[in-house]
Amino acid sequence: MDMINKYISIDPEIRFGKPCIKQTRISVEDILSWLASGMTYDEISDDYPQITKDHILAALSFASQRESSLRLLTI
Repeated sequence: MDMINKYISIDPEIRFGKPCIKQTRISVEDILSWLASGMTYDEISDDYPQITKDHILAALSFASQRESSLRLLTI
């Protein structure tokens, strides 16, 4: 949780309130998409030098916590 609070912010003025890496416009969704497409931590950092491994791990942690609290409603 500390990594999330340290590196992730939600601001309605940035990317329509999507969770982003603090002081950037790079969203958690962007990072997850890059990882899902096969990019490595190093490739992401090479393409976006402001993003570190800790930022990527915070995005993964955020997504994991959000997923664990998701509930499916059945009709």
